[in-house]
Amino acid sequence: MELKVTDLAVGRGGVPVLAGVSFALGAGRALVLRGPNGSGKTTLLRTVAGLQAPMAGSVAGAEDRIAYAAHADGLKAALTVSENLQFWASVFGQSDIAPALAAFDLEGLVDRRAGQLSAGQKRRLGLARLMVTGRDVWVLDEPTVSLDAASVALFADAVRAHLARGGAALMATHIELGIEADVLDVSGYRAAATEMASADEAFL
Repeated sequence: MELKVTDLAVGRGGVPVLAGVSFALGAGRALVLRGPNGSGKTTLLRTVAGLQAPMAGSVAGAEDRIAYAAHADGLKAALTVSENLQFWASVFGQSDIAPALAAFDLEGLVDRRAGQLSAGQKRRLGLARLMVTGRDVWVLDEPTVSLDAASVALFADAVRAHLARGGAALMATHIELGIEADVLDVSGYRAAATEMASADEAFL
């Protein structure tokens, strides 16, 4: 099954930001969103992930398949690295956290509390959560923030492995990851800045 976005319009505060966005993302494929800051990449990703309602159009094939990672790492500071991953694995009905620990070089930090980690270590742990969800579509908003070059390489390897297993990735990033991916420049879908009554303010 593929993730299919059709004629999607998204907005912030009742004002449309992007309109007419359409794409399909199949197994083993990656799609990178490009565009200047404020162009609507985050709003588009949040809408695809189901965190806010679209103003028009549709997202099909996303039901119970998406794992979303944005600027917040989603960690519990009082829990250790392993406890954080075990918590998220249990939320998604999974149990094995060993591959995630290895992929993001966290094996030496398993007993350290998340609140004691550096910004880069927290980011690696936050991204490792993707691997314990069992979800096959990763939706990622600037995933390499706070990562050094070595950690960016670990992340890129994790995405490649995910794609090789038949997963898919939709991400907004300014970093060249060396991953084979299609590119969608959202600048070409800028909407007219007028109020749309169909906006659902509860999601904004």
